[in-house]
Amino acid sequence: MKTVADIRAGFPALARVHAGHPVAYFDGPGGTQVPRPMVEAMSEYLYHHNANTHWAYPTSAETDALIAAARQTMADFVNGRADEIAFGQNMTSLTFHLARGLGRVWGPGDEVVVTELDHHANVAPWHALAVDRGVTVRTVRMRPETGTLDWDDLERTVGPRTKLLAIGAASNALGTITDVKAAAALAHAHRALVFVDAVHYAPHQLVDVQDLDCDFLACSAYKFYGPHIGLLWGRRALIEATDVPRLDPAPQESPERLETGTQNHEGIVGAAAAVDFLAAVAGGAARRAALTASYAELHRRGEALLAQLWNGLEKIPGVTLYGPRPGEPRTPTLSFTLKGHSTTDVAEQLAGKGLFVSNGDFYAATVIERLGQSPDGVVRVGASCYSKAEEVDRLLHAVAVL
Repeated sequence: MKTVADIRAGFPALARVHAGHPVAYFDGPGGTQVPRPMVEAMSEYLYHHNANTHWAYPTSAETDALIAAARQTMADFVNGRADEIAFGQNMTSLTFHLARGLGRVWGPGDEVVVTELDHHANVAPWHALAVDRGVTVRTVRMRPETGTLDWDDLERTVGPRTKLLAIGAASNALGTITDVKAAAALAHAHRALVFVDAVHYAPHQLVDVQDLDCDFLACSAYKFYGPHIGLLWGRRALIEATDVPRLDPAPQESPERLETGTQNHEGIVGAAAAVDFLAAVAGGAARRAALTASYAELHRRGEALLAQLWNGLEKIPGVTLYGPRPGEPRTPTLSFTLKGHSTTDVAEQLAGKGLFVSNGDFYAATVIERLGQSPDGVVRVGASCYSKAEEVDRLLHAVAVL
């Protein structure tokens, strides 16, 4: 098992110094730093294999093979099949595309259920169907005091008119992990489809679409040490039955049916390399088994860092913490405010000490509104695979003297 020091040695960004301080990156929930093997895989592709697909010369055939291999890698990552993995610009674009296709057979009287806890990338695409198709969008409330979904409201909201439940597996603003498996069972009992936003979940919990029993799931590689590219898993039969906008000459079969135009080949290669980087934390011959072991260890480390962060911030006068406490189902991401300071002021002062944090609403605008923190938002701090306890100590000391 690789140590934190072993992992950190592969991230050139960690050598950065700002204002005389070594940089500690707590901005992982908005996008992680990247390891050398991932960048090298992308460079290798661009330097030696760069071509368009499906033509009768070597670099094109090599590109086909690398994309096919990447689909299998990502299938191992989510426990799906290679012919169910589609790539796109990002989760948001893929979700808009899928929503438009699904909505072509829906209309007035049909309902889509979304939640207040979600990033708006899993809200706006479904609200667009209210304008385009006359679909009713119903919203499940969150509980501001706990940062969790109001389960009673979910059970009241999903019903016989529901065509799809769009639900996040983890909140990018609060770190809350939602019981998507139970939500999927509820939706399927009403013959509704289930779309899962796993963007914040995938860096911290190993995705298993079979266990979750969802119908579609999307995430973004730049949140788990990869490039800026999104991927969408869907059941093959559903992909091929969905009337997504597409060019007539383009492939009709899954998964390419969901992909529009020439893809980001180097990004696809990089996403696969990011998954292999994660598997290499534990190592092993079988990728899925290695990922399972890696995620178990990274989860253990993340829980320890979260507890250190939470317990330390809780002791600082004027700090208010949001979301589930340590020990509850959550990721190592937390949000806070500091009385007497705007969140921008906090972020700027911390940056001056080499501590990079994000602030605002993180496109989870409804969460921030329900917390009563609009428009200033909150300060968000996240632990990644390269985070270490000494960096947390630096952060806690810096917040304490603001």
